Amino acid sequence: MKINVEVPIQGSNEDIWKVITDIENSPANIKGIQKVEIHNNPGESLVGMKWTETRTLFGKTATETMWITDAEKNKYYKTRAESHGAVYTTHTNLFEKDGQTYLGMEFNSEAQSFAAKLMAGVFGLMFKNATRKALHRDLLDIKNVVEGKNS
Repeated sequence: MKINVEVPIQGSNEDIWKVITDIENSPANIKGIQKVEIHNNPGESLVGMKWTETRTLFGKTATETMWITDAEKNKYYKTRAESHGAVYTTHTNLFEKDGQTYLGMEFNSEAQSFAAKLMAGVFGLMFKNATRKALHRDLLDIKNVVEGKNS
């Protein structure tokens, strides 16, 4: 399953980058995240940063461990998580379109186990729509922080 979402943000790439890479403080910036525990912080490069994130998803608390696999400062980073028989990757990127700066996320999930493939077949469309909405809410929260509208 592949999901793409994006929002325009009034801010520089540097300002947006500062918010999206402040993983430790993401619960203050993204309403859906309750807690973050950093396991490895390599500093400026970001690659290798690993954390456990607790958030509300589909009305339930979910905890996942993820890590950054690739990054280019002020442009993009990629994360990976493996859970419940599936591999999840996200590409978070900054780009210009129609003279505006956009923040985009491409989320991919790939079922690995038989059980995960079965669940994807049964609940795939419902999961995809709910995930798209959750990702879009995250981007809007980030937009509000960057634009100074976070209350």
